[in-house]
Amino acid sequence: MNDLAREQGFELKILPVADPNDYLTGYGKWLTVTQEQDAAETIEIVRKMDKAERLVVDSYAIDCTWEKMLRPYVGEIMVIDDLANRQHDCDVLLDQNFYLHKEMRYQGLVPAHCRMLLGPEYALLREEFYRVKAQMRERDGRLRNIVVFYGGVDATDETSKAIDDLLVLRQLGGLIKVKVTVVVGAGNGRKEAIAKRCTEVGFTYLCQVSNMAELMAEADLMLGAGGSTTWERCYLQLPAIVTAVAENQFQICEDCAAAGLIYYLGHWDQVKQGDICRAIKEMSAPDKMLAMQRKMSQLME
Repeated sequence: MNDLAREQGFELKILPVADPNDYLTGYGKWLTVTQEQDAAETIEIVRKMDKAERLVVDSYAIDCTWEKMLRPYVGEIMVIDDLANRQHDCDVLLDQNFYLHKEMRYQGLVPAHCRMLLGPEYALLREEFYRVKAQMRERDGRLRNIVVFYGGVDATDETSKAIDDLLVLRQLGGLIKVKVTVVVGAGNGRKEAIAKRCTEVGFTYLCQVSNMAELMAEADLMLGAGGSTTWERCYLQLPAIVTAVAENQFQICEDCAAAGLIYYLGHWDQVKQGDICRAIKEMSAPDKMLAMQRKMSQLME
């Protein structure tokens, strides 16, 4: 990820590597040091630069403790969050996710002056999605093309589960004329085995693509996770069968399913062989695909 940031032309400053701290718990372990130490090391970098107009914070391990220490060295502070489980000292808070009661989630957790950007209308989308949407074909509800993508790492190997079930469906006479494209990130530790399997069964295999928006626009159905890709799918009105692969995705997936935006299979450890088969059979009816597309269109207007 460091190399990718530099390749995109960004100046990157890296904090010192720290030995694991056994006293840290929960998301605090992600920093590897206390918030106070992390903030102090960040200040050492920031104070040597021109004063930043905006500091953007995106970490479940950081709260108002860290933010108050950085306050004198920056203009406004913007926080990206979706847990709503801790206090923030910020001027702008962005939570791009869909919740049934989004207005209530951050009450008492941010200053009175904080500007709240809540909901998918504030989704962080790359420019390619806007370009592709402008010239995207209109789907008719028929299933001709499936894209499989469970994130850059896919630590729980949902990709292999999906491939297994897609093969079962094909052996049963389904998906004969359906194109399947399997996409993995460079950080996927099983990418070589997945590539070999795709070659053997005739699925298209792609790694670390730069045209995800195009692949999604060409697809009729996506098998994926419940992270930020949710809003890319919604913007392109791409029906999806979704597995939650991290704790912070649970509530989002449940609320999206209740609103008809996704077909939700459950937590990664609940999804068993055959679940994706059954979901595809149920979803592949044109009326159900079109109904989900309409729901997404209404959400992202």
